[in-house]
Amino acid sequence: MKKKSLSAKKKIHNKLLIHLKNPIISKIYKKFQNFNKLNLNKLNFSVAVSGGSDSLALAYLSKCYSISNNVKVKYYHVNHKLRKDSSLEAKNLKILLKKFDIDCKILNWNGKKPKSNIQSIARFKRYELIRKECLNDRSNLIFVAHHLDDLYENFIIRLLRGSGLKGLVSFNKFITNYDDEFKIFRPLIDFTKKDLDFISTRVFKFKFEDPSNKNTDFKRIRIRNLIDNLKKEGMDFKKLRLTINNLSDSNQTINYYVYENIKSNSKYLRKKRHYILNSNFFNQPHEIMFRSLIELITKIGTKHYPPRGKSISQLLFKFKSGEIKKINISGCILEKINNSFIIYREK
Repeated sequence: MKKKSLSAKKKIHNKLLIHLKNPIISKIYKKFQNFNKLNLNKLNFSVAVSGGSDSLALAYLSKCYSISNNVKVKYYHVNHKLRKDSSLEAKNLKILLKKFDIDCKILNWNGKKPKSNIQSIARFKRYELIRKECLNDRSNLIFVAHHLDDLYENFIIRLLRGSGLKGLVSFNKFITNYDDEFKIFRPLIDFTKKDLDFISTRVFKFKFEDPSNKNTDFKRIRIRNLIDNLKKEGMDFKKLRLTINNLSDSNQTINYYVYENIKSNSKYLRKKRHYILNSNFFNQPHEIMFRSLIELITKIGTKHYPPRGKSISQLLFKFKSGEIKKINISGCILEKINNSFIIYREK
């Protein structure tokens, strides 16, 4: 690189790093830095950038970390092409970030778009596009800008759906395994949107907000508005955070017995990719047996997401009662043979 270019880049870096002198930004950055040093098993990582204030804050913190620790960070923005202006917005985002020495690659979702369940399908496509790009770049993790407000939002949505304990606390994790090859990191889950707005406004002085974030046709947006109203009414969300943490502890306890059940009452035949389950596998408290089975189905099956709890409960009732001896669940076959059970992938 030419000396002039190096000088210009150094100048940009200094302008970015000087914001770390702000006490609010400094406090957030130190926690972000400690998270990275504690959890990264290798130096390089990738960042998802939507263009909203939370993802811009994450982009800034990641850039500062890369400068200070001399590590390589890649940035990705997914253009879903669900709105006519999305391609232009993606292009402008790339140009604006380039001024801060952040090279953001645009990943386009091409092809037919859904007419229903749009947000859920778009989220799935977003992760699939990023996952593919990361693995091509020999990286197996992505940083996303989920924050404390997202945690509350997700908890209430799951509560309204009638989710069990595992579903209620699933978002309360710094690290989630998307699959066996790819991990999702949430280093900002303890910070509020207000914290992240402060960083992005002070550093970038711009942000892109998806108009769908104000569309009350989507349940998630209605829940977001409900949370805002509850805050105005004085609801103590610190107590809600404490409740979620307590539920997470209970969930970890159940997980311990789930893995004990799998270890003691199942055997994996690697060549056939079969699990053999003894009768004790099903002689456990319902939640233990239920989760154990879903864990094995997810490993063996062809579906990315586990089956819905309601559907698997209905099938299991018929299976255990002897009404049926062979069932299809989420790309797997569960079959009873004498006093044993086997799970194998559907052909």
